[in-house]
Amino acid sequence: MKCLALVCLLVLATSANAAQPEQHYLDLRDRYIAKFSKAKENDETYKQHDAALKELTGVLRGFVGPVTIKGLPADGKSNADTLFKGDSGFGHLDGLGFASEGDRMQAVVTTSTLLKHWLREHREDGMPQEIGAAFKSDRFYYYAIQDAAFAKYAELPITKPANATAAVAVLGVRGNGDLKGPPAEIDVVAIQGEKVLFLAASDAVKTATIPACEKVWTQMMAKPIEKKDPRGDMTREDNAMTAFTACFAKQAPSQSWFASVVKKAQSQLDLLPLR
Repeated sequence: MKCLALVCLLVLATSANAAQPEQHYLDLRDRYIAKFSKAKENDETYKQHDAALKELTGVLRGFVGPVTIKGLPADGKSNADTLFKGDSGFGHLDGLGFASEGDRMQAVVTTSTLLKHWLREHREDGMPQEIGAAFKSDRFYYYAIQDAAFAKYAELPITKPANATAAVAVLGVRGNGDLKGPPAEIDVVAIQGEKVLFLAASDAVKTATIPACEKVWTQMMAKPIEKKDPRGDMTREDNAMTAFTACFAKQAPSQSWFASVVKKAQSQLDLLPLR
């Protein structure tokens, strides 16, 4: 009985130790967020902020480990690029971030522990709390990187690498204004063991409008605005966008360009160190 109790204690201790690096990062991050969110912004504060991000980067590198992604810099930095709560871009996915020149390609490498914590932090933003559901939601791709909204147009049927436990690819549009248009961004995300790898490529492919879906949009936008709704025009547009992207997802596989888009998504997934 004593032996069994000792084994249980060892298991608990091992689990606690495994979570310590991530918890240390989160504790440090939260202390800095509390500090800078109350600080008066000036040159000295900005210097301290840069030093804090550098420290967080060092902590992340310690437990995420070395990462090599084809086409991206070898050394990642904190993907949480601001610690001023309320700043534009605050709350990005915690992990090591990598970016090409002009941010045409961006990647984040994190752990399942940090991912689950981040999902909980965005619960009130409509973020699904189950990882698989989050990867299929536009909310994940919206909040993970950049300061721009993301509209998911279709999921892409990629082949999961043998060493990955999950792999998802989506086609969509990112921007700060109108999100209606031929989608060109491909985002892929995969899980291997405790490591989570996310890669987004803007202007990755060329697609085209789908007449049947344009018709759906026109019909939805022709509906009268609900006068009792204080944001009636926005609600109508949101509903039209939901119907439009649902149509696009259904019709996309039959389009002449779809096979090349899937091939591009698969090649993008192959850039990640999953083998």
